[in-house]
Amino acid sequence: MKTPEPQEPEDDLVLVERVLAGDPRSFETIVRKHERRVFRVTLAVLGNAEDAEEAMQDTFVKAYRHIGQFRREARFTTWLTKIAVNEALQKRQARKNFVSLEEAGETEVKRLPHRSQQWHEDPEKLYGKQEMRRMVEDAIQSLPAIYRETFVLRDVEGLRAEEAAEILGLTLPAIKSRLLRARLLMREALAARLEETPTFSKRILRTAGRMREMIAMKLMKAVGQ
Repeated sequence: MKTPEPQEPEDDLVLVERVLAGDPRSFETIVRKHERRVFRVTLAVLGNAEDAEEAMQDTFVKAYRHIGQFRREARFTTWLTKIAVNEALQKRQARKNFVSLEEAGETEVKRLPHRSQQWHEDPEKLYGKQEMRRMVEDAIQSLPAIYRETFVLRDVEGLRAEEAAEILGLTLPAIKSRLLRARLLMREALAARLEETPTFSKRILRTAGRMREMIAMKLMKAVGQ
């Protein structure tokens, strides 16, 4: 018996219907809603922020032109993600300085964009969250492309194994195998970073120590004068 598809969020379907009815502003809402997801997916494939942004733009242009081809057999997010992966793969194949899948994990990338927040949290807690987010992002980008793609689709975007397999053109066993390997690599990368990264309190003490040394040196110079 075939597993029924999960229900599509009503707002996505409503927005699609409005676009098909001739309301382009509804597509702008779709872009705002899904731009982070699409960027993460294209970045996972390309490993380069600038190329990922271009692929993201191409994804939404193609989605707008072909939105009439969207069928409700699949979720809209799955349909859009598949376009994003295809656009990113085409770009990766076309660029002249393409690196191999084994080397892709070494590609230097920019941070994922994030929206600004109000300064209402405890600074130390906020710093910890930012530091952890950077560590996770770095660990994801350190993965070889074949594992990075699977990890982002399954564990970051939350797609089902069947959806990820369809998008990447892989079998379910291949998806599960790659995801297992990706999780192991992520655990190793994060464990290494946590061991080498000093805690916030240690950094404060270290900074305070340097400040005391600087003040002492200035006082000595003043006395000497």
